[in-house]
Amino acid sequence: MALLAVAGASAGVEASSGGIADRPHFFWVRFRNPGDVIRFVNDSLRGRSGSLFARFVAGDRREPSLPIFIQLFGDTATRRPGVYPVPAAGSPRPFSFIALHAFSEKRGPQIGAYRIGFWPAESASVHPEGYANPNGFIEVTRENADLHISEHFRLRDFLTHDQAAVWPKYLVLREDLIDKLELVIAELQRSGTPVRHMTVMSGFRTPEYNAHGGETAGRDELSRHMYGDASDVFVDNNGDGRMDDLNHDGRVDYRDAQLIIAASERVELSHPDLVGGGGVYRATNAHGPFAHIDVRGTRERWGLTQ
Repeated sequence: MALLAVAGASAGVEASSGGIADRPHFFWVRFRNPGDVIRFVNDSLRGRSGSLFARFVAGDRREPSLPIFIQLFGDTATRRPGVYPVPAAGSPRPFSFIALHAFSEKRGPQIGAYRIGFWPAESASVHPEGYANPNGFIEVTRENADLHISEHFRLRDFLTHDQAAVWPKYLVLREDLIDKLELVIAELQRSGTPVRHMTVMSGFRTPEYNAHGGETAGRDELSRHMYGDASDVFVDNNGDGRMDDLNHDGRVDYRDAQLIIAASERVELSHPDLVGGGGVYRATNAHGPFAHIDVRGTRERWGLTQ
């Protein structure tokens, strides 16, 4: 997380969106009172990768992007969930803020007509560190499902694979995961592996789907997928729905997934705040090989073969 320096923040602001999303290292929010400034150090709305097209905001969290969002759209906007596009201001790349639905809007196992289930912390007074209830939900509609949230990913890429006819759907997703995936893509390309398309085979899983949906063998009861910070991915440049032969050995197997995890390792060395899990999965009759990447905060590895 970026360092945040605050000096005399006041309630009134003068909104100015010119080029905010593309300033690479510093962002200033100037308030109406002279000298009242918030400075974000070594941070960018585009993320560490420089490839984010969206930031998520919740009214009860003090993340660095929240004051900027309030400056542009007003302090009541946090109570109006949805997508808030920022004028391009000469930038060819889009940028949006997405205001979340509060977790408290969930009623029993559902939010609206969408079935989610229950997180462990909803029924337990004590839960393991890192497994608190999510901060909120992104509402995904037919209209915004194709919204690009980064250079290579859209909202729909991370949706749970269930309830196809139910709209809107609700998504739990962390920006750090998207940022890490973009950095992994950049690292693969830097090391000579072209990536035109990375498929998210599994992103967010509702607790209900994690327990009962699809092929459940091998799923962790406390899967990071339920917390929006995990993804199962493979590179599919030729669009055949399976992993490509990334190492050019004439076969598509777990060794190709290992290349993705190796790139993730290098990303974590450069960005220790994005440390997380990394796993390699072999092909089955149902799917090709893939790699698991998450940002759980501790280093975990599995399925790697020397």
